[in-house]
Amino acid sequence: MKKLFVLVILILTIFSACVGDKAGNVKELHYGFTTEPRTLDPLDPGNTADGRSILFNVFEGLVKPDTTGKFLPSVAESWTIEQDGLVYNFKLREGLQFHDGTPVTAVDVKFSLETAADLKYIGLDRIEEIIITDGNIISIVLKTPDLEFLPYMTVGIVKAGSTERATNAIGTGPFYIESYTTQRNLVLKKFENYRLDNIPYMEKVTIVFHENYDAMILSLRGGSIDGADVTGSLAAQLDHRYFQIFHSNSNAVHLLALNNASAPLDDIRVRQALNHVIDVQNVIDTAFFGLGIPSSSPIIPGLSTYYENSSLYPYDPEKARLLLAQAGFGADRKLSLEITVPSNYTMHVDTAQVIANQLSEVGIDANIKLVDWDTWLGDVYRNRNYQATIISLDSSVVSAKSFLTRYRSDHGNNFINFNSPNFDMIFDSILVETDEDNRIRLYKEAQRNIIANAASVYLQDIFYFKALRKDEYAGVVSYPLYCIDFSTIYGIEKN
Repeated sequence: MKKLFVLVILILTIFSACVGDKAGNVKELHYGFTTEPRTLDPLDPGNTADGRSILFNVFEGLVKPDTTGKFLPSVAESWTIEQDGLVYNFKLREGLQFHDGTPVTAVDVKFSLETAADLKYIGLDRIEEIIITDGNIISIVLKTPDLEFLPYMTVGIVKAGSTERATNAIGTGPFYIESYTTQRNLVLKKFENYRLDNIPYMEKVTIVFHENYDAMILSLRGGSIDGADVTGSLAAQLDHRYFQIFHSNSNAVHLLALNNASAPLDDIRVRQALNHVIDVQNVIDTAFFGLGIPSSSPIIPGLSTYYENSSLYPYDPEKARLLLAQAGFGADRKLSLEITVPSNYTMHVDTAQVIANQLSEVGIDANIKLVDWDTWLGDVYRNRNYQATIISLDSSVVSAKSFLTRYRSDHGNNFINFNSPNFDMIFDSILVETDEDNRIRLYKEAQRNIIANAASVYLQDIFYFKALRKDEYAGVVSYPLYCIDFSTIYGIEKN
């Protein structure tokens, strides 16, 4: 832990010292990604995490989070909340334009929210009615009061009537998409009429897509890209004489997800055994160079007010053997487990390999099945045809509720098939609770229910690192959200 502390301090020191002239002569950035957007439609909740990260620069909602998680005006210039969270009134910003030069109106906002709700965008099912008054005032009436509704107003605003959003992205953000060539690159250009003066600093950002992290690191070292998001093991491979490393959290729940409806994982004793046999710190030490903090919750630690960590499953192989024996597994009947992993995520593959070795110590035969991302989305996420998988679950909004929604038994994204009537009852209570202290208590109770039922094996909120060419770029900021904000990055003036 001492080595981890020293390295993190060093990284943070580098970050703090990384300053320069924001009018620098470097105006273009080439940045690496390993996955592409599934769609350019900000209203489609089925996008990839990297896809949402890219679109963070293209679209803006009525509000936008800052680096602390506080919500700031964006398409809306102000808002009020009435009737204890039943009605939200937004005053739209005057003179705001879409990338094609047309003005943003309340009709566009109403269309965006209603379309996103129809597409099952998280949180928008609470809307009862959207009312336009005085041309630039829009009132959102909810079915029941919700003092945590504001985070869902980050959904991107699009033009009313737009039907080709999947391929034609027209937003209000600091960049517009100049071109997109699948399996190659996506080019962002500065939006000259953006609402903030002198933002963004870069004239152009070219996002280059790579087959995997190994290919991306080769591009980074070879000079064909200037930066990339990397994990701890990859950051350690880069020569810090040539790259600056900026630390952030992924703000996603890294876990061994278990299909609770697939035998033998439908037996809680088997799921509990898996929790006891997996040494999370060893996973972090081995697969992430010790750069990470264990977390046993389905909510990210960054949402500290609501976060409930647990020591319910300490590393205990003997306890795991006992639970397996009670479930009918042992020397005469070995437990086999197939772990499906998206092959383009090196960190998930590395994690699966460490976990497979740990499981073998108690007689579990773990087979790692590598699949491409589209296959993972189809077989695992949509069709739920799997036993276990390694993945990180993020949220499109800064909200504790969004991390727990998928655990409701009837939710469409409940791909682990978690089914607890007690959890459903607790979660439904959160939706109508207006007292903040009671809501915090209920959030923690809901997490304890998920953990006690051993829904999955929760590992960590992965430490992420952004690598940029040293002495050429600065201005990297982090949010309590999985995204990269290219608008704040600027070139350092050369002497």
